[in-house]
Amino acid sequence: MARALNGRSNLYNAAARAKARKASLIDPTRMRQLVQQGTDSIGASIGELGYRSEMDLYASRMSGADAIEAALFHNLDNDLAGVLRFCQGHLKSLVAIYVNRFDYEKAKTVLRAVNGGASDEVIENQILPSENPRNAPWLNIVRSTEGLQEAVEAMSGLPFGKTLSDMEADATLEQMENALDMQYFSDALKAVRGRDGGPRLLRYLRMEIDHRNIVNQFREIRLEVPIEKRQSMVIPGGKIDPQTMRQACQSESDEELIESLRRSDAFDDSGFEEAMSESIRMGSLDPYAELLSHQRHSVLKRFSYLSPVSPFPIIYYIERKALEVRNLRLLVRGKAVGLSDEVLESHMDY
Repeated sequence: MARALNGRSNLYNAAARAKARKASLIDPTRMRQLVQQGTDSIGASIGELGYRSEMDLYASRMSGADAIEAALFHNLDNDLAGVLRFCQGHLKSLVAIYVNRFDYEKAKTVLRAVNGGASDEVIENQILPSENPRNAPWLNIVRSTEGLQEAVEAMSGLPFGKTLSDMEADATLEQMENALDMQYFSDALKAVRGRDGGPRLLRYLRMEIDHRNIVNQFREIRLEVPIEKRQSMVIPGGKIDPQTMRQACQSESDEELIESLRRSDAFDDSGFEEAMSESIRMGSLDPYAELLSHQRHSVLKRFSYLSPVSPFPIIYYIERKALEVRNLRLLVRGKAVGLSDEVLESHMDY
């Protein structure tokens, strides 16, 4: 987690710049037009929509969906760095809370790749391309370690390093990922309770914690994870009270879980019946994840308008940019495997 910065926050300037960037994002109409395009023309269209320099960078050694996906991630990293550069003082510390989650995700990516036995070459060429300078510290870890435990030791100097090194030597990848989530949200809650944080930003973070816990519970039901383990994996700090979460951990079906969560006033159950039916039909957790994503985006959008001179317009822009990258990745990967336009559009989040 980034250290707190002293100095005056440039809220007016940073919020205005974030709103200008948001206006340049791909709108839903244009995104739907991309869905209708053929596989060969999508890459050219994405390049014209702000990703050309990164796509040109990868075109020399990659092709198709692989090249586009690498370019999308590279562009997102560049954009996050740019946003942090135009934030100052305490505002920068607050925005960094949100940006830092992408570092946690890269740490998970490294751990998964190492645990899965991926070679250094595969990780460097496909998973964390070396063309992206912000992958360099992670690639150094990959190159200098053999196996999951060595990778954990190599991360000891990072903000979350102690969390990983304090775990048992036989800790599983799942336990490590959950520990990273707990550390991230613990640090984020502490930071947002400080200067310039505000109750709305705290409320939003607590909602994110609840949503992460809910999706995890749905997943653990399918995996038949024991109750004790499910309870140990609950991330603390959400708005849903601990007693309700303990009861939720005892649920044996999606229906039971939803009923348990309804005991908390902090749980918004709108849309969950439909999501449950769709999840059962598809055999996937995607309907739940998409429903919760829509809830968060709605709240974040409302807060950004209610608090126009605050961290919210910047955080809302970051979320929308990350969502654009997610939609484009889904589009190019889906086209590559032959998914229909109807299926692709049903999974797009606008």
